[in-house]
Amino acid sequence: MQRRKTPQMASGAATTVKPMQALSAPFGSTALRRIVRLWRRKGIGRLLRHILAWSVAALYAAPLLWLLVASLQPVGQPPPRTLAWFPQGVAWSNYLEIFRIAPLGRQIGNSLLVSVAGALITLLTASWAGFAMSRLPASSRRWLVGLALLLMLIPSSAVWLPRYVLFSGMGLLDSYAALVAPALLGTRSLLALMYYWSFHRISCEIYDSASLDGAGVWALWRRIALPLARPTTLAVAVLAFTHYWSDFVDPLLFLKSTQRFTIAVGLRMLQQMDATNWPLLMAAVVVMVAPVLVLYLLLQIILDKDASLHLRSSRLWRDAPIHLQLSAGSRTKEERR
Repeated sequence: MQRRKTPQMASGAATTVKPMQALSAPFGSTALRRIVRLWRRKGIGRLLRHILAWSVAALYAAPLLWLLVASLQPVGQPPPRTLAWFPQGVAWSNYLEIFRIAPLGRQIGNSLLVSVAGALITLLTASWAGFAMSRLPASSRRWLVGLALLLMLIPSSAVWLPRYVLFSGMGLLDSYAALVAPALLGTRSLLALMYYWSFHRISCEIYDSASLDGAGVWALWRRIALPLARPTTLAVAVLAFTHYWSDFVDPLLFLKSTQRFTIAVGLRMLQQMDATNWPLLMAAVVVMVAPVLVLYLLLQIILDKDASLHLRSSRLWRDAPIHLQLSAGSRTKEERR
């Protein structure tokens, strides 16, 4: 007769297996888990992440700090041979002097006009192109995405001469329209792709339900697509504004009168007036960089708020029942096909 295993015998067998399992475990894995658990408890991992983030931020902020210090050096001193982090004498008058020597005030106004107009037109054209691409069938989308990637490989210098001939024939030379016209021509295909990737992630059921309620293409773009792609809109706005603000070649090619020059051309004119006066030149560079930094910092606050809202929504979705997640995932796969 076979003996039945009593609970004591089963527990004894279990106790004999545990040492064998401990021997088969990787050496040092238990200690590593304890160290990771200790890091999580004491917040050492979070501290290291913050130190790494601040180190990278300091690496990018160091040139800006050196630029500000160099702009405050007294006029007439030679540039330092090494990196100087503290000015030998604070000369705030350098910022007043650059506006007296060169018409930087008018040039800053010209740059603001061109940059704001170019950024707004770019937002419209890029969002329209991205929305149209996202609503096309899959085969057409692939062709258009490939064409947009191919256009990104063409250097900007290859279109200088055709643009000059085109704008000359249209009578747009020596006008701000020649600087803003590339935004209408869709020369920044990367921005259209950014909108396309954002609109393509929106569920088709949202568009279908809005269409059943009587919404047309314009309403779908304005009331559904754009609000859901708000982070992309902010990123495109920063990129477009920076492009037109720092553009040097187009104003130099298409503008003839000095009254319409932008700040990028004015900075070059200031360097040609006095090439050895480095403090004044650095002060002009600070004036040119400041609007872009202010715009980036303002939009960064909005991006952080959107990121926090997205994190909260992802946590709510993670805590949702599993059958809802599976059903939504299956619908998303069918839409992608």
